[in-house]
Parts: sequence; C-alpha cells; structure tokens
Amino acid sequence: MTTPQASLSAQPVSVQRFGIRLNQRFWVIAALLTLYIIWGTTYLVIRFALEGFTPYWMMALRFVIAGGGLFIFLRLRGAPMPTLRQWRSATLVGALLLGGGMGSVALAEQSISSGLAATLVAVAPLWAILFSRLWGRVASRGEWVGVILGMVGVALLSLEGNLQANPAGILLVLMASALWSFGSVWMNHLDMPDGMMGSAAEMLMGGFVLCGMAVLRGEAFPTAPTPGSLLALVYLITFGSLLTMTAYFFLLKTVSPTLATSYSFVNPAIALFLGVVLGGEVLTGSALIALPIILLGVAFVFRARSAHAQ
Repeated sequence: MTTPQASLSAQPVSVQRFGIRLNQRFWVIAALLTLYIIWGTTYLVIRFALEGFTPYWMMALRFVIAGGGLFIFLRLRGAPMPTLRQWRSATLVGALLLGGGMGSVALAEQSISSGLAATLVAVAPLWAILFSRLWGRVASRGEWVGVILGMVGVALLSLEGNLQANPAGILLVLMASALWSFGSVWMNHLDMPDGMMGSAAEMLMGGFVLCGMAVLRGEAFPTAPTPGSLLALVYLITFGSLLTMTAYFFLLKTVSPTLATSYSFVNPAIALFLGVVLGGEVLTGSALIALPIILLGVAFVFRARSAHAQ
C-alpha cells in the first residue's frame, strides 16, 4: 500500500518527466520546421551557386568552411577532440551524406531543374525504412501509411510546372537519396562524436571527401565566382549547413529515421512555392490537392513516432 508521503514524493518525478517530454517535442518540431523550410530553399540556391562554381568544389567549400568553423568554435569552447575511431566514422558518414548525397544533387542540377531534384529526393523516407531493416528496425503501420501518402502527394506535385527531365540527372538524384538515407541510418550504429561536434566532424570530413571528388573529376578550382554565386554559397554555409545539419543530427539521434527524413516530402512544396514567388509560376489544381496529402502523410509519421515514444 502506498503511503501519502510516497505519493507526494512520486508526483514531482512524473511532472518532471512530462516536462522533459514536452521540451523534447518542442525541439523536435523546431528541428523539423528548420529542415522543411530551409532545405526546401537550398535546391534553388544551389542552382544560383552553380552560376559561379563547379558542383563538387561548391559543395566542398560549403562543408569545409561550415565544418571547420564549427569545429574551431567547439574546440575553443572546450569540446573534446574526436578519437581516431570517431574521425573514421565521421569520414564514412560524410562520404555518404555529403559526397554521395549532396555532391550528386549538385552535379545533377546542371541538367535537371531544382524542382525535379527536390521531388526525386522524396523517396528518402522509403529508403530509410528499407535500410533500417538491416539493423532489425521494422517500421510501424503508421510510418508506412505516412510514407505512402507523402509519395502520392509528391507524385501529384511532379505534375506542376516544367520539371525538365534528364535520365542521367534523375539517376544521380535517386542514387544520392539512397546514399544519404543509408548513411543516415548507419550513423546511429557508429561511434560518432557527441553533440554538435558530430555535425562539425561529419561536415569537415565530408568536405575533404568532396575536395577529392572535385580533383578526380578534373574540376577547375573557382577563382572568379560571380557576386550572386558567392552570396548563394554564404547562404548554403550558414543556413543550409550549420543550422540544418545540426538540426538533422539532433533528429537522427532523437526520432525514427522515417520522421527525420520526412523533410523530403515538404521540400518539393517549398521549391514550388519559390517558383511561384521568384519565377512567376502558377500553381494548378494538382498542387492544391497534393499539399494537404503531404501534410497528412507527415502527420501520420509524426503520430507514429509519438505513439512509439510513449
């Protein structure tokens, strides 16, 4: 029989756990919105940056500067130096996410539209579900429903505008999505540096990998980029890398891979919205139907994650 005193002493623990759960949910939603909105803009910004940079050098500079700056900042704040094993893990993850993922998207955007690139990346949650099974994680029914709804919505979005197609570019983006998803799932089973140092090490090593890919491809180092491309690169370094990669690493450590990659459903909608605002495009009925379906799919995935956490 529980005494009144025991009940009173247990109450603060329950309230404290409830507070921690609410606090974590706030940061999960904030991180998701960061990826939904900012990464949705980067596809168009990458196209602007390609006006003065070659694909791999642009991505290499983006992540070496972002990762190197964050690494120096964290070391000055007293963060521990990653171990050799953690550097190895950061190199593997950086090669998959940034070299194979981001680098391939930039290369593909030389031949396909930014809207099509954002649309093709929408298969990332499906890849995440499939790769998660390699480590014994089975997706819930709600996650599957959310992924299917999201992909249906993105398929409807693909009817919008002039999404220029090129077979080589399409294959590059599909490969990029698979490599990104595999690296995202594998990262949780590797010895990565703690906290933001994980983001810094992964971006820095991925940037070095991209430097090597640029050299192997024979890309000339950019010496005279246009002012517009430089401004685009600054945006990609600050908002598109430092902020979003930190949010993405937090999500990978906190929620399911399916929810962490759900940004890929929303990014095409943001890309189309930018096309309307900056490119004078007009949305038709397919987009008005697709957007609620995408939001419903994300809601299913988020609800499945919340039910699993309870």
